[in-house]
Amino acid sequence: MLRIAVQSKGRLYDETIALLDEAGINLSKTKRTLLLSAVDFPVEVLFLRDDDIPQSVANGVADVGIVGENEYVEKGSEAEMVKRLGFSCCRLSLAIPKDEDYKGLQWFHGKTIATSYPKILTDFLKKHHISASIHEISGSVEIAPGIGLADAIFDIVSSGSTLISNQLKEVKTVMKSEALLIADRALPPNKRAILEEMLFRFTAILEAVGKKYVLLNARKDRLQDIIALLPGMKSPTVTPLATKGWVSVQSVITEKHFWEIIGKLKAVGAEGIIVIPIEKIIL
Repeated sequence: MLRIAVQSKGRLYDETIALLDEAGINLSKTKRTLLLSAVDFPVEVLFLRDDDIPQSVANGVADVGIVGENEYVEKGSEAEMVKRLGFSCCRLSLAIPKDEDYKGLQWFHGKTIATSYPKILTDFLKKHHISASIHEISGSVEIAPGIGLADAIFDIVSSGSTLISNQLKEVKTVMKSEALLIADRALPPNKRAILEEMLFRFTAILEAVGKKYVLLNARKDRLQDIIALLPGMKSPTVTPLATKGWVSVQSVITEKHFWEIIGKLKAVGAEGIIVIPIEKIIL
C-alpha cells in the first residue's frame, strides 16, 4: 500500500482529487477522515496541511505527496521531486501599495516585508543585495501594509484580484509554482512499483491536456502542404479514401494553436475537418 499525502482543502485539493479520479484511483465514499483508502488501487490518501506535506514525505510519514512547488522549495525538503503536474499554477511575487512610486528593487531597501515564505524571500533578497526586514505571517499576508504591519508583501498570486482588493500592485515575480509529485527517496521496491504505475496513469492524463485529435479529408496532391502544417506527436496518419486521389489525415494539435492551424489547413484544401477531445495519451 502506497500512502500519498494530499492537501486537505483548497484549489490544490480539488485538482488533486480530480487527477486521482481520472487515473482510476477512487477514494471510499464514506465520510472523509484523515486517512482514506482507494477502492481499487493499492493507495491510501493522507490529508495534511500543504506546508506539512514536504517534511512528511521526506521523513517517511507518507510515501509520496502532491504539493505546491512554493511549499516544496520553502521547506527545503529532502524528498525527491518526481514529476511536475502542470496544475494549480501560481507565482510568488513582491507587491507594494498601489500609490507607491516603484522604480526597481532598490525600493525595498530598509523596508519591512510580510510573508509566509521567509526562506525563499531571504534567498532572493540576499541574491540581489537588498537589506530589508522580514515579518513572517501565517495567512492573510495581503492585509499587512493596510494595517501598518509592513511596507510590502511577498505572497502567492494567481489572478491578482486579492492584491487589487487590498490596494496593492505586483511589482516583481520571484518564482513560478505548480503542483509537484514528490516521493520519499528511500521507497522500497514494492512501493516504487506502485508509484511507477500511478505515474504512468498521471502522465497519460497530463499528456492529453490542451490537445485535440483532428481528422480531415484532402486531395492527395495537397498532402505535403497539409502535413507541413500538422506537428503531430511523430507524424500524421494518412489513410487512402474510397474516392480515388483522396486521403484521410489524422493528427494531434495543441489547443493553443488550434484556430490558427485549422484556418491554414482549410486554405490549403482540407475538407470535412472533425475535431475530437482527447482524454489520455499513452506514449
